[in-house]
Amino acid sequence: MKFAFILDPLDKLKAYKDSSIAMMRAAARRGHQVHAIQREHLVWEAGTVSARALALTLTDDDDAWYVAGAEESLPLTAYDAVLMRQDPPFDFEYVTATWLLESAAKAGARIFNNPESIRDHSEKLAILEFPQFIPPTRVARAAADVNAFIDAHGDTILKPLDGMGGSQIFRVRADDPNRNVIIETLTQEERRTIMAQAYLPAISGGDKRVLIIGGKVIPYSLARIPKAGETRGNLAAGGRGVAMPLTDGERAIAEYLAPILWARGLLIVGLDVIGDRLTEINVTSPTCMVEITAQMGFDVSGAVIDALEAACA
Repeated sequence: MKFAFILDPLDKLKAYKDSSIAMMRAAARRGHQVHAIQREHLVWEAGTVSARALALTLTDDDDAWYVAGAEESLPLTAYDAVLMRQDPPFDFEYVTATWLLESAAKAGARIFNNPESIRDHSEKLAILEFPQFIPPTRVARAAADVNAFIDAHGDTILKPLDGMGGSQIFRVRADDPNRNVIIETLTQEERRTIMAQAYLPAISGGDKRVLIIGGKVIPYSLARIPKAGETRGNLAAGGRGVAMPLTDGERAIAEYLAPILWARGLLIVGLDVIGDRLTEINVTSPTCMVEITAQMGFDVSGAVIDALEAACA
């Protein structure tokens, strides 16, 4: 089969940890052709979405993980599957890419994750569809509304709706002398909506990443455990990644969501779970595959290729 991956610049990817590279390596090991596309190379003309794509030969060398082959411009329908793996920010250019990819899908291209579903699923706000699984949560931008939530719960987490990697996440207690300036900063003086959630002490045991691949729940999570003195468990914020079997609570959440999200064309989903509470549903470029595979011996990237092969058969 012929797969194309829409990626961040190749020289910015880190082979020792990048899930997209792990997937490309898994595809190449099975004899599939692998191509890389940069988002800015997507072109619509006369009803066809095409892109310049670079053929890649994958290696096992993390310092030189690919050998570049020929570059050619092809319609996205020429591939058995196209995987959208561009990292946020989820800005207007990202939204534009989803519109172009949606046009390609209507012409017959197989795009994963489904571009319409990526666009519709805010990674922060998507949890609101499943209130039975989430911690006490308020989405607001007026300072009075955010302050009332802090007063009601005492110990809270405030975060922007468009952040990633733990960026701009604040733990704010009711007696925090800086809480007003934090709210002003995050809401840009009430011009930007944010999310407030009750603080979950279970974060000390890790912010768990639970993966769902092609509607099937991966039986291991990666617990992102905060470093000393830190609230955030994100690996980008210095958290330590420890793979472990799913708890009953994590599995129950994932098994409930799996068929719903797969029916929407979301092939690769990363749930964030703290304790037994769902905090995010990641659909743009979920990661943590490499760490789970290395620590537990479960081939997560291989499971992605299994799902792709089945979906494209």
